[in-house]
Amino acid sequence: MKRKQKGILAIILVLLAGIAIYAYQQHEAAVKRAAAQQLTLSGNVDVREVTLSFRESDRIKEILVEEGDTVEEGQVLARLDTDELKIDLRKTKAQIAAQESAVEKLHNGTRTEEIEQARQKLKAAQAAASNAQGIYERRQAVYDSVQGISEQDLDNARSQAEAKQAEVDAAQEALNEAMNGPRSEDVRAAEAQLQALQEEQAREEYLLSQYELRAPMKGVIRSRLVEPGDMASPSTPVFNLSLLDKKWVRAYVKEDDLGRIYEGQSAKVYIDSQKEKPLTGQIGYIADTAEFTPKTVQTDELRTALVYEVRVYVDDDANVLRLGMPATVKIEL
Repeated sequence: MKRKQKGILAIILVLLAGIAIYAYQQHEAAVKRAAAQQLTLSGNVDVREVTLSFRESDRIKEILVEEGDTVEEGQVLARLDTDELKIDLRKTKAQIAAQESAVEKLHNGTRTEEIEQARQKLKAAQAAASNAQGIYERRQAVYDSVQGISEQDLDNARSQAEAKQAEVDAAQEALNEAMNGPRSEDVRAAEAQLQALQEEQAREEYLLSQYELRAPMKGVIRSRLVEPGDMASPSTPVFNLSLLDKKWVRAYVKEDDLGRIYEGQSAKVYIDSQKEKPLTGQIGYIADTAEFTPKTVQTDELRTALVYEVRVYVDDDANVLRLGMPATVKIEL
């Protein structure tokens, strides 16, 4: 009886061993089939970064953001001291106001009151010239008849008459100019001067806008490199900004697997903190030349291999990826 039980037990053990071997073989086959249908790559997250600097050189007045802050496109990040530039701008605006009045006056022409004043000045000059000419003629008659006056007195009377006649001519020219209005050359010159002042105002306003440092697009402040009171210049970085519009995982693929992938191919990206929630991505770049495996790739079989760089661009609306973060890429083949 015992011998029979031992035989049954042996048969059961053989059956169990056979089942185990069969299950193991099936599992191995399934793993191989899955490996043939899926490519797994290891890599690190990479992002685009921008170094932000002021266009102008001056002392920094305000720093408005901190490291780690998320900023929107166009947001003001820092400001320079603008006092001197604002003074220049106010001066230019005052000059423009004065020149606008001058141009308007030229366009309006001479007023009726000014023409009448010029006419009255001409009449006064004519009267004075007529009186001076009369004095000269009387002294000339006396000098010719009895020489009752000296030649010097006669010359003085002649000079006075000529001077008064010159004043008449000048008053006549002034009246003609008032009646004719400003010359077109004068109007164009005044308008050109006004335009030059307006262009200077536009230049100063543009420079004033450059005294504010704005974010070129949405991103995260990675580094704040200066403080208020520091001198800024185009060669002095103020912030390092990581852009949020595009992130990718930089991975490397063996030459044997290169023909199994292509640009635009879908992929899933896994990170250690969210192993059950993969991010959606796609292959956006495949290098056309091989390179030795970078030191960041630590798998034994790849350490001495020639590999090709692959970039898998990721949709990261929740902003969970960080620069340098390790990630696993799985590509369905």
